[in-house]
Amino acid sequence: MNKQKELGILALMAGTFAAFYFLPLGWPRFDGAVHEALALTQWYAREHVILCLLPAFWIAGAIGAFVSQQSVLRYLGPNAPRAMSYGVASVSGTILAVCSCTVLPLFAGIYRMGAGLGPASAFLYSGPAINALAIILTAKVLGLQLGLARAVGAVTFSVVIGAAMHLCFRREERAKAARIAELPVPAAVRPLWRTAVFFGLLVAILVFANWGRAEGEEGGFFAAVFAAKWWLTSISAALLGVILWRWFALSAVRLGLTAAAVALCARVWPHQPSLGVLLGVAGLAWATAGQPGEAGEWFAQAWDNAKQIFPLLIGGVLVAGLMLGRPGHEGLIPNKWIADAVGGNSLAANAFSAAAGALMYFATLTEVPVLQGLIGGGMGQGPALALLLAGPALSLPSMIVIHSILGLKKTVAYVGLVVVLSTLVGWAYGAWVA
Repeated sequence: MNKQKELGILALMAGTFAAFYFLPLGWPRFDGAVHEALALTQWYAREHVILCLLPAFWIAGAIGAFVSQQSVLRYLGPNAPRAMSYGVASVSGTILAVCSCTVLPLFAGIYRMGAGLGPASAFLYSGPAINALAIILTAKVLGLQLGLARAVGAVTFSVVIGAAMHLCFRREERAKAARIAELPVPAAVRPLWRTAVFFGLLVAILVFANWGRAEGEEGGFFAAVFAAKWWLTSISAALLGVILWRWFALSAVRLGLTAAAVALCARVWPHQPSLGVLLGVAGLAWATAGQPGEAGEWFAQAWDNAKQIFPLLIGGVLVAGLMLGRPGHEGLIPNKWIADAVGGNSLAANAFSAAAGALMYFATLTEVPVLQGLIGGGMGQGPALALLLAGPALSLPSMIVIHSILGLKKTVAYVGLVVVLSTLVGWAYGAWVA
């Protein structure tokens, strides 16, 4: 009998018993926090799992199944030219414009395919942080000055954080580069332009399906795209279906039945577009699962990503809701504590704002109305920028998943870089504004 293992099991059992025995049921703040945890998780499931995570899992699976390792290494690998690798990573994140959780399957896909830690980290930060619509909304609602500061800070951070991660773990990166240099170069399966079109349509579905409304903007490009978002999503999905039939030899019958089911769903339930997306994803799984070659590998890769990431995200969202609540609602930690801690422009206020933002979960664009309320309650300009730079890029759920991909040391380094840089830049910005 392993005595240490048995003592660990006993401690776990005793801790679980004590937690339930002393559960503070009836205490209004605890009961409210439990409600907030469940409400945030329900909101996340309704608003982000179908439209964000499921397409992201399929894109990540496609990276593993259809993109050769040499292609990833050429543009994002540890031996790739720095200007190209960091440029590609930051531009890719800008195009995707996803939240801190949706970017995780994509980050896992490119990192496991051999992308260098620096470019992969730059991609991980840039995806949720460099969001053109969110930056424009920040400038409109919170002021042009803060919007510009957010834009410059986020673009700079993606490169600085990536370079710092590479330097912190350069020995491991050198060893990884040496191993990669010995890999044989496989023959191309299909022309590069076909792969680019295929991934472009996958990304278009993800981006258009999640295109948010810019409050207060009646005209302009973003409003026009929002008005046509489901037409654009449908056209992208239809073109993808044709490509899957012609280029990847998937069953025309299964793809056709899937398209018919999605069209019927849109006709019967026109105000529930997520049902159509769910049907489309289910049909894609039906068309690829168990198929020989790349199609079956695509399904297997997407399923492996879902199995690893989804439980961790849901658990993280539950904990975040319990501790911090939803935007505008309270968890165990009172909002007043946060508001009182981020007034002025002290280093402590900026550090608290960056750390709180890193723990909270912000869906795309939701950080702007939250900050609007905090600034109205006395939040300083420096802490506001610190939260804008750290909040969208990180969350407690995303930290849990990053740990499962990178390990403890690299996760601590990445989170620390985001929080410390956000703190310092917020503090400097606040002093400059004052």
